[in-house]
Amino acid sequence: MTVVQTEVTLEEFEALEAAAPESLHIELINGRVTVTPAPDGDHDENVMSIGDQVRVHDPGLRMYQERGLAIPAYRAGRARVDGAVAPLGNFRGQPSWADTSAVLLVVEVTSGSEKDADADRVEKRDAYAQAALPVYLLVDRHRGEVVVHWEPKGGRYQHSQKAVFGAKLGLPEPFGFDLDTSDLA
Repeated sequence: MTVVQTEVTLEEFEALEAAAPESLHIELINGRVTVTPAPDGDHDENVMSIGDQVRVHDPGLRMYQERGLAIPAYRAGRARVDGAVAPLGNFRGQPSWADTSAVLLVVEVTSGSEKDADADRVEKRDAYAQAALPVYLLVDRHRGEVVVHWEPKGGRYQHSQKAVFGAKLGLPEPFGFDLDTSDLA
């Protein structure tokens, strides 16, 4: 299989995304199109587990799954994040690729191959920091760990912390609680 990487415009991306089958997950990160298979059931359960814990901590927040976000970092970007935590009703009336100003946390769960996971570990982390998203949480199924990044400054997250599946992971403010990772897989 040959992979060709080329930069595309926002208009070209929108045409590709509109024509893509539902079985594919297409994003535009830092000018490059990424294509991955649609999430599996374990992937969805991981996001739901995190969302449930956030909601218990703060009933006014919700985890929105598979939410399209306009990521203005570096180049115009479009990320279909696995989860976006924002106040209840935040996305009402917003377009398919919504504004990120009220998003408090973005969640990504690795899928596919180890090589595919590098996009979540590096490219998306950097794009989310450049977009000043306050907290980025990565569920890395390949490494069996959860990593939280927070306090974006100058296009980079200033802090990160990780925990293996089964351990507690302290989330920074505005969350301020220990995430239970025991049911993540």
